[in-house]
Amino acid sequence: MSSIITKLMQVRQRLELAALAAKREPEDITLLAVSKTFPASAIEEAMHAGQSAFGENYVQEGVEKIQQLAKLRPWLEWHFIGPLQSNKTRDVAEHFDWVHSIDRLKIAERLSSQRGEFPSLGDLQLCIQVNVSEEDSKSGVPLGEAQALCNAISKLPNVVLRGLMAIPAPNADPVLQRQAFAAVRDCFVGILAANASEPGYQFFDTLSMGMSDDLEAAIAEGSTMIRVGSAIFGKRDKITA
Repeated sequence: MSSIITKLMQVRQRLELAALAAKREPEDITLLAVSKTFPASAIEEAMHAGQSAFGENYVQEGVEKIQQLAKLRPWLEWHFIGPLQSNKTRDVAEHFDWVHSIDRLKIAERLSSQRGEFPSLGDLQLCIQVNVSEEDSKSGVPLGEAQALCNAISKLPNVVLRGLMAIPAPNADPVLQRQAFAAVRDCFVGILAANASEPGYQFFDTLSMGMSDDLEAAIAEGSTMIRVGSAIFGKRDKITA
């Protein structure tokens, strides 16, 4: 059994145990395998072990892998999870299924317009990135500004507002990990409660939070999608794009 398959099984077990500890159903939590810097062959290997959702941080690298694995496209779901610049939105609109890192209305508007040029792809699924730890080095809107951005995006065509994404500051203390994730969850719940009857919120159901080092805390606080890379694919080499 390959190391990727073994590690994938181990992560799935962690997900299941964390869900059960939180009295949640494991199937309510999606595992997103973050494949940035790893080759298309690693994605194909994980796919054969039952993994279908993959996350990429760099536009050019992600598009290249999507094209390399075009024959498997019906079985794969591609998520863009990195910072997105205006000059890269067309490639994302043309190739990806989800974008987790929306922090400006301008980016969402460009994706909305450009996705409309590819009607066969269906709507692009969007999550708003919130900067829960208020780090200068991280993208994302402050929690207090998330609802206004959600309201604006909910009215755009060709995209669907799905929820919130967060990357809290690294912390080895599970209590502090949970506090950060709880703040994102509370923001999500508040936005949904205020807009539950609005047409642009009918699919607002996603809390994308939790990674290799803190997925248990994220699941305990309501995460519906965890983003795991190194625990599946191994140590990655740093690249820039």
